[in-house]
Amino acid sequence: MSRTLKWILATNLIVLSILAFAYPHLMVGPGKLIPGHAKLESDCFACHAAFTGAESERCVICHKPDEIGKLTSAGLPVQKPLTSTPFHQKLISSDCIACHSDHAGVKRFRPTGQFNHRLLEKATRDECQGCHKSPKDSLHQQITGNCSQCHSLDKWTPATFDHTKYFELDRDHNVKCATCHVRNDYSRYTCYGCHEHTQDNIRRKHIKEGIRDFDNCVECHKNADEHDIRMPGREREGKRKHGRKNDDD
Repeated sequence: MSRTLKWILATNLIVLSILAFAYPHLMVGPGKLIPGHAKLESDCFACHAAFTGAESERCVICHKPDEIGKLTSAGLPVQKPLTSTPFHQKLISSDCIACHSDHAGVKRFRPTGQFNHRLLEKATRDECQGCHKSPKDSLHQQITGNCSQCHSLDKWTPATFDHTKYFELDRDHNVKCATCHVRNDYSRYTCYGCHEHTQDNIRRKHIKEGIRDFDNCVECHKNADEHDIRMPGREREGKRKHGRKNDDD
């Protein structure tokens, strides 16, 4: 490579470096800033450090963690909070960049609003209703406790509901929910949706056994084995009656 060519390349690199530091928003900016930060359009180093990128330490100069969700950066009360409970005060790490990206151009690489629930303290993480509205369907209206019983921190669906706690979906019972929960009303169920479990058949069999209270099937029957009867106070009574060995014997 000739000396002249080396000199031209070196000169270009120097000029580009000077321009990048003098006008970073034009030379290396990934896109327009969000409206709230528009006034910083030409002041990249308000948020970025040379060669290392955006730093959370610079964010908290304007956005004080104790005030986020309560006050604006100008010190005025937030008029329309995004959540009913300010949660930035409950984060285990002040890593603003983990969730926020203020340049519109970055969206094509990493969507904004990609919140990681694992950044929350455990006590706050377990209080889902502080930020999320409870579902209004009949299934969730009956459930109390932590959402993590069925849902993960990564996605709302798919959920892992343990139906075995109520009735094991074995054999022919592994069917669509609406077969037993008519019109997807999870506040009630019926066993009369199958040809074998007609009301007349069920009534006749139970009356023959001297059982007159048979409306709540799952109180005694927990799976497809009709002999595995678990009457309250008499665990697996049916198996003994039919000559089967009890699992506990």
